[in-house]
Amino acid sequence: MSLKIASDSSPVAPTRPSQIFSVEERLTLTTSSNVLGFWLVAQTWILVFLLLGLAASYPGALTALLVLVVLPGRQLGLAVLMHEAGHGSLFASSALNRIVGQWFCALPTLGDLPSYAAGHLEHHRKAGTADDPDLVNYAAYPISKQSFRRKVVRDLTGQTGFKLLMSLFKGGAGNMNRAQVSGRALLLKQIWVQMALFLVLYMLGWGWTWILWFASFMTTYMLVIRLRQIAEHGAVPNLYDLDPRINTRTVDAPLWQRFLVAPHGVNFHLEHHFMAAVPCYRLADLRRLLHARGYFDAIPKDSSYFEVLMKVLQPSPSASS
Repeated sequence: MSLKIASDSSPVAPTRPSQIFSVEERLTLTTSSNVLGFWLVAQTWILVFLLLGLAASYPGALTALLVLVVLPGRQLGLAVLMHEAGHGSLFASSALNRIVGQWFCALPTLGDLPSYAAGHLEHHRKAGTADDPDLVNYAAYPISKQSFRRKVVRDLTGQTGFKLLMSLFKGGAGNMNRAQVSGRALLLKQIWVQMALFLVLYMLGWGWTWILWFASFMTTYMLVIRLRQIAEHGAVPNLYDLDPRINTRTVDAPLWQRFLVAPHGVNFHLEHHFMAAVPCYRLADLRRLLHARGYFDAIPKDSSYFEVLMKVLQPSPSASS
């Protein structure tokens, strides 16, 4: 379903979606598709297995390095699809959002859909305020290059990943979430899914490549997650302004950067905060319409993740390690 901008469209004073878009446009933008949802999940897992199959067929340092660079974006892709399912927008079916979002997206990346959704919706409700539960991920930016370098070292040496594992064993809800879950049921599900993934790889004759999957998760994936967090809200004009144009950032990055660190339209974060019910596969349409209606007039444009790093890696009196 595509959107067309009327030739007589003129910019309007942008405020709420209902004041910018017609009922028909809002319906089109927020319509979820089971077919597109399944395609994104299948596409992500196909790329995962292609990468691990390549490493199995041509074992060596170069293929291992390729996996460590490219696989984290696919792992983030699964986490992004968990995020979509948490909003109830990945599939038209609530059952598919709940089941596929948990078992094929959240648990493989050591997450938990129900607890993530609860915490993330709180982030949407309180973004632009001091009560935003995700502030801890980006409130300190900009930081010094030395401080950021220490964070990168912690990510790439597995220290950040190890901290996540310890949180899971203590009852944490896992990847991309700070909520707590009582009992060990979640941890057992996460372990079971990892065992199932290993079993599938083993039956393909690639059992050892699970080590690459887990090594990527523990190292380069942690860095990709950090880049996503700071790109979305780090060093924005004002974290404590309720206008998403001020407290949130979209990165119009080239395709290769989006493939590596921003799959499934996660770079369109400003648009997501403006209209959270829009599925990730319709965010580009939303952005195009908002541009046509003047929503982004006078808003600075970020065209790459390198540009974002230049903004967030500046010396600051509040720099932290």
